[in-house]
Amino acid sequence: MITEVAGVRCGHWTDADAQTGCTVVLFPEGTVASAEVRGGAPASRELDLLAPGRLVQRIDALLLTGGSAFGLAAADGVMRFCEEHGLGHPTAGGVVPIVPALALYDLAVGDATVRPGAEQGHAACVAATSGPVAVGAVGAGTGARVNKWRGADGARPGGVVTATRRAGGLVVSALLAVNAFGAIDPDGSALAAAADLLGSAPGSLALVADAPVNTAANTTIGLIVTNAALDKLGCLALAQAGHGALARAIVPSHTSVDGDALVAAATGDLDLAEAGADLDAVGLLAAAAVEAAVRSL
Repeated sequence: MITEVAGVRCGHWTDADAQTGCTVVLFPEGTVASAEVRGGAPASRELDLLAPGRLVQRIDALLLTGGSAFGLAAADGVMRFCEEHGLGHPTAGGVVPIVPALALYDLAVGDATVRPGAEQGHAACVAATSGPVAVGAVGAGTGARVNKWRGADGARPGGVVTATRRAGGLVVSALLAVNAFGAIDPDGSALAAAADLLGSAPGSLALVADAPVNTAANTTIGLIVTNAALDKLGCLALAQAGHGALARAIVPSHTSVDGDALVAAATGDLDLAEAGADLDAVGLLAAAAVEAAVRSL
């Protein structure tokens, strides 16, 4: 559960009828983060400032949202909530909340005219809790589907998933909204099926399925968060480890029609040297958490 990292809160706004929604994660003061995008069709906001070497060394909240690029507007409401609570990068004119956002495409299901906006982003913040968080068809995962490479008949519900891995006092949690073109691959069978299908009909995976769905309507987005003290470079390494786990759990992953993106954040509560751990240990737990979360669908 993503909230097993102390100080982390998470909330959803969900429209079950329109099959869309958004999910917000609020971080404690002092959290740093970085990000990695590997899919070919991303929709995001404010990721550049998370890169190592950029000025700002904090993250206040993360938005995961449906509604494709339209849904990124929900970050305005998250920023308003953070400003109301004094959260943000201090400037001469007041705090400026640091709120990166990642979006997935769910416009092809439900009501495409309904998308998360500022009010919905604010509502998800108000709903945020440090306790158990709902998973499945909620928040950013409400309209999510997976296994779309096998056509409309093969697609099945995706959704919000979360998992945690621990080693002593070290805690690493993952939260993802899984809306993948590929299939969840618990035992390697999806990889074999994809290779066999493509081998029998050379060409695009989008073309070899019997009844292709909208192949641009995908993307797995999410967060890895740890209580370890890491800088941006360390967080970037965690995001990269998480993408390795996505490649093991989803087949095919990181395709040209997925906007797969992960943010990795560190709250800084645990000194790794004092805990007898290192960055590689955190990365191993991060990958395990991501893989377990995805395969829980």
